[in-house]
Amino acid sequence: MNFEVIEQEVENAKIKVVGVGGGGGNAVIHMINHNIAGVDFICANTDTQALSATKSAITLKLGNGLTKGLGAGADPDIGRRAAESDRVAIEELLTGADMVFITAGMGGGTGTGAAPVIASIAKELGALTVAVVTKPFKFEGKKRIAAAEKGLAALVEEVDSLVTIPNEKLLEILGPDTPISDAFAKSDDVLKGAVQGISDIIMQRGHVNVDFADVRAVMSEKGTAMMGTGIATGKNRAEVAATMAVKSELLDDINLKNARGILVNITGRSPTLGDQTEVTNIVEEIVSEDALVIYGLVFDDSYKDDIKVTIVATGVDQRAPALVIDNEPTMTLNPVGLDRNRTNQEVGTSSAEEIDFLDVPTFMRKQVD
Repeated sequence: MNFEVIEQEVENAKIKVVGVGGGGGNAVIHMINHNIAGVDFICANTDTQALSATKSAITLKLGNGLTKGLGAGADPDIGRRAAESDRVAIEELLTGADMVFITAGMGGGTGTGAAPVIASIAKELGALTVAVVTKPFKFEGKKRIAAAEKGLAALVEEVDSLVTIPNEKLLEILGPDTPISDAFAKSDDVLKGAVQGISDIIMQRGHVNVDFADVRAVMSEKGTAMMGTGIATGKNRAEVAATMAVKSELLDDINLKNARGILVNITGRSPTLGDQTEVTNIVEEIVSEDALVIYGLVFDDSYKDDIKVTIVATGVDQRAPALVIDNEPTMTLNPVGLDRNRTNQEVGTSSAEEIDFLDVPTFMRKQVD
């Protein structure tokens, strides 16, 4: 009797990252420069000049008839109307995505106003929708901070999970002598870490595998979320890495005890039973017995004696209207999965493009990465 062996192609989840406005566009450029694999990148803006600086990403012009390609002028209502006017183009770009990340700097015009619209379209198309956004520095002014808070309140209603990075808290960690360009670059790096940390969990094949269905189960716990990553070596590496993942100066006003979903992934060359036990013990100490907790284990030969622990917690209660992520400066992420090379394309009927640089002073506007 002869048996025919049929090889089945394993399809990875299709992930798309949409950078909305100037801050979101900067974050996407930063991700492209750091070779995040397995995702498609899109920049959506009302500022034509800003979009022209975007390489290796699809560019989407928003609200051509409304803004004439000159940006939203720090008015979130114009950003919202611009996105609404190009719903068909947005739907075309997002169709087929299993997961959509939306990244933006809240407080300006396009990012604040358009991000909720794009998120609602992604949700309508059935994609797991996660927003990873920043809150303004105090020096950006009370008006921008107030606009950000209003925008966050609208955004959290349209996404499965909302991850927020408070730039002011980041500045406290970096110190007052940090150049402004370095502060924005670090903010971009934290945004990159959040997207890459979650996408790597999906794309990596593990011995105890975490697949897209697991990620959807955890991140569909609607509301605020946090993502922490720690990497350590030595005798107590698991304890140190797990502690780094769950405790950070960036995790302001967060109560992990109330998290409804927890995703834990351990990556290393040869994680031991002891490593797994240490990580499990630390996680169980801080989460509710009712939480959905999913563990993954990945063997990666690029690691030496070090291991990485990544924790994603969703449905977390806190006093602020949005949540926070942690991306340790020392962590090393190894891009895996598909590497879809994209050419610069333009989609949409509008001639107004944007990376909402008009919403920030010129000297900050030139900080592209």
